[in-house]
Amino acid sequence: MIETPRLVLRELTPADLDAVAEMLGDAEVMRYFPKPLSREESEAWIGRWRACYARDGFGYWLAVEKTTERPVGQAGLLMQEIDGVAEPGLGYIIHRPYWRRGLALEAAAATREWAFEVRRYRRVICTVRPENEPSLGVARKLGLREERWILYQGYEHVLFAGERG
Repeated sequence: MIETPRLVLRELTPADLDAVAEMLGDAEVMRYFPKPLSREESEAWIGRWRACYARDGFGYWLAVEKTTERPVGQAGLLMQEIDGVAEPGLGYIIHRPYWRRGLALEAAAATREWAFEVRRYRRVICTVRPENEPSLGVARKLGLREERWILYQGYEHVLFAGERG
């Protein structure tokens, strides 16, 4: 579990299905993903992240607002293979009612620090679709530098990277 001033990042559980399905089923939230997810696909999404926790010791965590205890999104790390090299990748997704509050930046910054301080990774990456201006802004505010454009999961992405200071 990771805590920030406003959030708790914790592992997903099957009990989180309603909140996750609502978020991942929202067409605006999922605009830069291939498609919104059905309830069944959201259930499988939770299962995949739980498998990552068991395999890697991390994954996308549920971001819960401390004051309301409401799920507001997800953030975390996933191992991403780019050009045959696996590296920890930062990811974040915030549900639409909570946009423009700085929550993605707060959650991603805490995840980056966890990757450096707890897991002792030297470098983290972040892949962002070039048309996803809000996520590009988060990556830049995190101080990640743009390395190059890549094809990732069938879509063009900007590859950002940051190193432990």
